[in-house]
Amino acid sequence: MKQALILQTRRHFLHKASLVAGFFALSGAFAEELMRQTPWVTQGPLYPDKLPLDTDNDLLIVTNSITPAVGEITHLSGRLLGPRGEPINHAVIEIWQVDSKATYLQERSRKPAGSFDANFQGFGRFATGSSGEYYFRTIKPVPYPSRPAPHIHFLVRVEGRDPWTTQLYIKGHPGNDRDHIYLRIGNAKDQESVTVDFVPVKDSRIGELAAKFDIVLGLTPRIG
Repeated sequence: MKQALILQTRRHFLHKASLVAGFFALSGAFAEELMRQTPWVTQGPLYPDKLPLDTDNDLLIVTNSITPAVGEITHLSGRLLGPRGEPINHAVIEIWQVDSKATYLQERSRKPAGSFDANFQGFGRFATGSSGEYYFRTIKPVPYPSRPAPHIHFLVRVEGRDPWTTQLYIKGHPGNDRDHIYLRIGNAKDQESVTVDFVPVKDSRIGELAAKFDIVLGLTPRIG
């Protein structure tokens, strides 16, 4: 019975992913805008020091658990593109963020049980496809004690290049204007390029959200 429920949940998850991908299909009108390089943002000190056993792109369910993480379910998708808008496939995109109690994976070993959400994976990976697409199911980020701007960390690994990092922010969140890292991101256009809407998914009965974040890499020199 437990396995059947897990399989049913996964099938629903995959179906929902296809619906969200269709909802956020790119239009030709954005092609030129996408040529603006996504600004680099610091990785920060809280990349997991020990990766979880489960590192897939569904951060709401850890391994075969049937208890989901707490938070506003968010379908996060986008494309990884080169400076001329060409898709970058076979790259690995990693994300990590705090749980609903504002705790990173790296901090859990120093905190008492109950002060973090053990059902939140906290970290995920996805290998980009032929059109550069990626997809994660996670929660809407919440503020961190020293970071009033809720954010999701991104690390992009492309063969032959150094790992590259940025951060994703919530459009219109009041904490953005008080966050020391957000305020140091280039100019207003640069800030805008890493700040997106988290919009309600149409017909969702559980208040799911969707966020679209395209990443454009610049002409970074290759290693060696």
